[in-house]
Amino acid sequence: MRVAIAGAGAVGRSIAGELLENGHEVLLIDKAPSAISVERVPLAEWLLADACEITSLDEAALQRCNVVIAATGDDKVNLVVSLLAKTEYGVPRVVARVNNPKNEWLFNESWGVDVAVSTPRLMSALVEEAVSVGDLVRLLRFSQGDANLVELTLPPEAALAGTRVGDVDWPEDTSLVTIIRGNRVLTPNKEDALEAGDELLFVAAPAREEQLEDLLSVRREEGSGSGSA
Repeated sequence: MRVAIAGAGAVGRSIAGELLENGHEVLLIDKAPSAISVERVPLAEWLLADACEITSLDEAALQRCNVVIAATGDDKVNLVVSLLAKTEYGVPRVVARVNNPKNEWLFNESWGVDVAVSTPRLMSALVEEAVSVGDLVRLLRFSQGDANLVELTLPPEAALAGTRVGDVDWPEDTSLVTIIRGNRVLTPNKEDALEAGDELLFVAAPAREEQLEDLLSVRREEGSGSGSA
Protein backbone atom coordinates (compact mmCIF):
# COMPACT_ATOMS: atom_id res chain seq x y z
CA MET A 1 0.00 0.00 0.00
CA ARG A 2 1.30 3.45 -0.89
CA VAL A 3 0.62 6.23 1.62
CA ALA A 4 1.32 9.96 1.32
CA ILE A 5 1.58 11.98 4.52
CA ALA A 6 1.26 15.76 4.42
CA GLY A 7 3.16 17.12 7.39
CA ALA A 8 6.56 15.78 8.43
CA GLY A 9 6.44 16.92 12.03
CA ALA A 10 6.54 14.58 15.01
CA VAL A 11 3.06 13.22 14.24
CA GLY A 12 3.72 12.62 10.55
CA ARG A 13 7.09 10.99 11.20
CA SER A 14 5.63 8.71 13.87
CA ILE A 15 2.84 7.57 11.53
CA ALA A 16 5.38 7.01 8.76
CA GLY A 17 7.56 4.87 11.01
CA GLU A 18 4.64 2.65 11.98
CA LEU A 19 3.49 2.20 8.39
CA LEU A 20 6.99 1.39 7.16
CA GLU A 21 7.37 -1.26 9.85
CA ASN A 22 4.17 -2.83 8.53
CA GLY A 23 5.62 -3.03 5.03
CA HIS A 24 3.93 -0.05 3.35
CA GLU A 25 5.43 2.56 1.03
CA VAL A 26 5.42 6.04 2.56
CA LEU A 27 5.94 9.51 1.10
CA LEU A 28 6.38 12.44 3.52
CA ILE A 29 5.58 15.92 2.20
CA ASP A 30 6.43 19.19 3.94
CA LYS A 31 7.15 22.72 2.72
CA ALA A 32 9.49 23.61 5.60
CA PRO A 33 13.15 22.73 4.89
CA SER A 34 13.70 22.26 8.63
CA ALA A 35 11.10 19.46 8.65
CA ILE A 36 12.94 17.41 6.01
CA SER A 37 14.86 15.06 8.30
CA VAL A 38 15.60 12.09 6.09
CA GLU A 39 17.83 10.52 8.73
CA ARG A 40 14.87 10.23 11.12
CA VAL A 41 12.79 8.13 8.72
CA PRO A 42 15.37 6.90 6.20
CA LEU A 43 13.13 4.32 4.54
CA ALA A 44 10.50 6.89 3.55
CA GLU A 45 10.42 9.01 0.40
CA TRP A 46 10.67 12.73 1.10
CA LEU A 47 9.34 15.70 -0.84
CA LEU A 48 10.03 19.36 -0.03
CA ALA A 49 6.84 20.96 -1.33
CA ASP A 50 3.60 22.69 -0.41
CA ALA A 51 0.93 19.97 -0.18
CA CYS A 52 -1.76 22.58 -0.90
CA GLU A 53 -0.40 23.16 -4.40
CA ILE A 54 -1.58 21.05 -7.35
CA THR A 55 1.90 21.11 -8.90
CA SER A 56 3.33 19.64 -5.68
CA LEU A 57 0.75 16.88 -5.56
CA ASP A 58 1.37 16.11 -9.23
CA GLU A 59 5.05 15.69 -8.38
CA ALA A 60 4.04 13.42 -5.50
CA ALA A 61 1.99 11.30 -7.94
CA LEU A 62 -0.91 11.34 -5.53
CA GLN A 63 -3.07 9.40 -7.97
CA ARG A 64 -0.91 6.34 -7.18
CA CYS A 65 -1.62 6.54 -3.46
CA ASN A 66 -4.06 4.24 -1.70
CA VAL A 67 -4.25 6.54 1.33
CA VAL A 68 -3.47 10.18 2.02
CA ILE A 69 -2.99 11.38 5.59
CA ALA A 70 -3.28 15.12 6.26
CA ALA A 71 -1.25 15.38 9.47
CA THR A 72 -0.09 18.99 9.66
CA GLY A 73 -0.64 21.21 12.67
CA ASP A 74 -2.90 23.52 10.65
CA ASP A 75 -6.55 22.52 10.20
CA LYS A 76 -6.94 24.72 7.10
CA VAL A 77 -4.06 22.95 5.40
CA ASN A 78 -5.42 19.53 6.36
CA LEU A 79 -8.80 20.36 4.86
CA VAL A 80 -7.33 21.62 1.60
CA VAL A 81 -5.07 18.58 1.26
CA SER A 82 -8.01 16.27 1.94
CA LEU A 83 -10.23 17.96 -0.62
CA LEU A 84 -7.57 17.93 -3.32
CA ALA A 85 -6.64 14.31 -2.64
CA LYS A 86 -10.23 13.16 -2.98
CA THR A 87 -11.55 15.37 -5.78
CA GLU A 88 -8.48 15.89 -7.97
CA TYR A 89 -6.69 12.57 -7.55
CA GLY A 90 -9.43 10.15 -6.52
CA VAL A 91 -7.54 8.81 -3.50
CA PRO A 92 -9.67 5.98 -2.04
CA ARG A 93 -9.00 6.76 1.64
CA VAL A 94 -8.30 10.15 3.19
CA VAL A 95 -7.49 10.50 6.88
CA ALA A 96 -7.20 13.97 8.42
CA ARG A 97 -5.88 15.25 11.72
CA VAL A 98 -8.09 17.68 13.63
CA ASN A 99 -6.05 20.05 15.79
CA ASN A 100 -8.82 22.28 17.12
CA PRO A 101 -11.99 20.45 18.30
CA LYS A 102 -14.04 23.49 17.27
CA ASN A 103 -13.22 22.66 13.65
CA GLU A 104 -14.22 19.01 13.85
CA TRP A 105 -17.60 19.62 12.18
CA LEU A 106 -15.79 20.63 8.96
CA PHE A 107 -13.91 17.34 8.62
CA ASN A 108 -16.46 15.34 6.66
CA GLU A 109 -17.05 13.97 3.17
CA SER A 110 -17.79 17.46 1.86
CA TRP A 111 -14.10 18.19 2.36
CA GLY A 112 -12.99 14.77 1.14
CA VAL A 113 -12.34 13.38 4.63
CA ASP A 114 -13.13 9.70 5.19
CA VAL A 115 -11.80 9.51 8.75
CA ALA A 116 -11.21 12.49 11.04
CA VAL A 117 -8.89 11.99 14.01
CA SER A 118 -9.24 14.63 16.71
CA THR A 119 -6.33 14.26 19.13
CA PRO A 120 -7.98 16.23 21.98
CA ARG A 121 -11.25 14.36 21.59
CA LEU A 122 -9.48 11.00 21.35
CA MET A 123 -7.49 11.65 24.52
CA SER A 124 -10.66 12.72 26.31
CA ALA A 125 -12.46 9.60 25.07
CA LEU A 126 -9.66 7.34 26.25
CA VAL A 127 -9.81 8.91 29.71
CA GLU A 128 -13.58 8.38 29.78
CA GLU A 129 -13.18 4.83 28.51
CA ALA A 130 -10.76 4.04 31.32
CA VAL A 131 -13.07 5.22 34.09
CA SER A 132 -16.59 4.78 32.71
CA VAL A 133 -18.69 1.67 33.27
CA GLY A 134 -22.18 1.55 31.79
CA ASP A 135 -21.80 4.78 29.80
CA LEU A 136 -21.32 4.92 26.05
CA VAL A 137 -18.01 6.51 25.04
CA ARG A 138 -17.43 7.76 21.49
CA LEU A 139 -13.90 6.86 20.42
CA LEU A 140 -13.80 7.75 16.74
CA ARG A 141 -16.01 9.31 14.09
CA PHE A 142 -16.09 7.92 10.55
CA SER A 143 -17.09 10.72 8.21
CA GLN A 144 -17.96 8.38 5.37
CA GLY A 145 -21.19 6.55 6.13
CA ASP A 146 -22.02 8.70 9.17
CA ALA A 147 -20.92 6.19 11.82
CA ASN A 148 -18.96 6.20 15.07
CA LEU A 149 -16.76 3.73 16.87
CA VAL A 150 -18.21 3.59 20.38
CA GLU A 151 -17.38 1.64 23.52
CA LEU A 152 -19.32 0.55 26.57
CA THR A 153 -18.17 -1.55 29.52
CA LEU A 154 -21.05 -3.77 30.60
CA PRO A 155 -21.88 -3.06 34.27
CA PRO A 156 -22.44 -5.94 36.73
CA GLU A 157 -26.14 -5.04 37.09
CA ALA A 158 -26.84 -4.93 33.33
CA ALA A 159 -29.86 -6.98 32.34
CA LEU A 160 -28.03 -8.33 29.29
CA ALA A 161 -25.26 -9.96 31.33
CA GLY A 162 -25.52 -13.67 30.57
CA THR A 163 -27.50 -13.13 27.34
CA ARG A 164 -26.23 -14.62 24.09
CA VAL A 165 -25.18 -12.13 21.41
CA GLY A 166 -27.57 -13.73 18.93
CA ASP A 167 -30.52 -13.31 21.28
CA VAL A 168 -30.13 -9.53 21.61
CA ASP A 169 -32.34 -7.29 19.49
CA TRP A 170 -29.61 -4.82 18.59
CA PRO A 171 -30.66 -1.43 17.17
CA GLU A 172 -30.59 -0.96 13.41
CA ASP A 173 -27.41 0.48 11.91
CA THR A 174 -25.38 -0.97 14.79
CA SER A 175 -22.74 -3.69 14.71
CA LEU A 176 -20.91 -5.31 17.62
CA VAL A 177 -17.40 -5.73 16.26
CA THR A 178 -15.29 -6.78 19.27
CA ILE A 179 -15.61 -8.00 22.84
CA ILE A 180 -12.60 -7.35 25.06
CA ARG A 181 -12.71 -9.70 28.02
CA GLY A 182 -9.75 -9.46 30.34
CA ASN A 183 -6.67 -10.09 28.21
CA ARG A 184 -8.68 -11.64 25.38
CA VAL A 185 -10.02 -10.01 22.22
CA LEU A 186 -13.07 -11.90 20.97
CA THR A 187 -14.71 -11.79 17.57
CA PRO A 188 -18.35 -12.09 18.66
CA ASN A 189 -20.63 -14.79 17.33
CA LYS A 190 -24.28 -15.41 18.12
CA GLU A 191 -23.49 -18.13 20.69
CA ASP A 192 -21.22 -15.96 22.85
CA ALA A 193 -22.77 -14.89 26.15
CA LEU A 194 -22.18 -11.35 27.35
CA GLU A 195 -20.47 -11.04 30.74
CA ALA A 196 -20.32 -8.22 33.26
CA GLY A 197 -17.13 -6.27 32.74
CA ASP A 198 -17.01 -6.98 29.00
CA GLU A 199 -15.71 -4.04 26.99
CA LEU A 200 -17.95 -3.89 23.93
CA LEU A 201 -16.92 -2.02 20.79
CA PHE A 202 -19.57 -1.07 18.23
CA VAL A 203 -19.75 0.72 14.93
CA ALA A 204 -23.03 2.61 15.18
CA ALA A 205 -24.95 5.39 13.51
CA PRO A 206 -25.05 8.47 15.77
CA ALA A 207 -28.87 8.34 15.83
CA ARG A 208 -28.72 4.86 17.39
CA GLU A 209 -26.28 5.60 20.19
CA GLU A 210 -28.94 6.48 22.77
CA GLN A 211 -30.88 3.29 21.99
CA LEU A 212 -27.71 1.25 22.33
CA GLU A 213 -26.84 2.80 25.68
CA ASP A 214 -30.38 2.21 26.98
CA LEU A 215 -30.25 -1.40 25.83
CA LEU A 216 -27.02 -2.11 27.70
CA SER A 217 -27.63 -0.03 30.80
CA VAL A 218 -28.91 -1.09 34.21
CA ARG A 219 -31.97 1.08 33.63
CA ARG A 220 -33.31 -1.34 31.05
CA GLU A 221 -36.29 -3.40 32.19
CA GLU A 222 -35.76 -7.12 32.54
CA GLY A 223 -36.71 -9.06 29.40
CA SER A 224 -36.94 -6.18 26.90
CA GLY A 225 -34.62 -6.02 23.92
CA SER A 226 -34.11 -9.78 23.58
CA GLY A 227 -35.42 -12.06 20.88
CA SER A 228 -36.09 -15.75 20.99
CA ALA A 229 -33.26 -18.26 20.75
